[in-house]
Amino acid sequence: MHIGLFGGSFDPPHEGHALVSRLALTRLKLDRLWWIVSPGNPLKDARELPSIDARIAAAKKILRDPRVAFTGFEAEIGARYTCDTLEFLHAHCPGVRFVWIMGADNLLQFHRWRRWQDIARTTPIAVIDRPGATLKAANAKAAVYFKSARIPESEAGTLAATPPPAIVYLHGPRLERSSTELRAGTRS
Repeated sequence: MHIGLFGGSFDPPHEGHALVSRLALTRLKLDRLWWIVSPGNPLKDARELPSIDARIAAAKKILRDPRVAFTGFEAEIGARYTCDTLEFLHAHCPGVRFVWIMGADNLLQFHRWRRWQDIARTTPIAVIDRPGATLKAANAKAAVYFKSARIPESEAGTLAATPPPAIVYLHGPRLERSSTELRAGTRS
């Protein structure tokens, strides 16, 4: 079983997240995709987030696909960092091949994540095109560090079966507005 892991605060979830999900399912040839709705992002402001249940309910309105599940299990297992989440999943789901899915904007700061090198050494990573970040992402510290682990976009369907470290960059349809911009628009 090949499962994509799409983590984030999803505040709010929007069509761009749905586009990423559909792109990942198709191009990475995933059996399932899990939206991991996080209790909070250690690298962002500790502002008030809507409840996990509210964000999951909103996400379910954005994307209806039987292959996609929405979960807030990080809060249940006490995981604050992606490395802890992945460690838990690898230990509790033997035989499942996971792929971590992130936007190119996240790759720019990936080297700031706790145990980022361990994440890349244990889980293949798909980096999705994002407005204003994709060209910069190729020169990000993590991208340079794992340059030899890059596989061609034309081979993206093999990523889940590729032993890590393995990284692929995917291009496809995208939404120009981010959750941050959407939140700002609702406050105007």
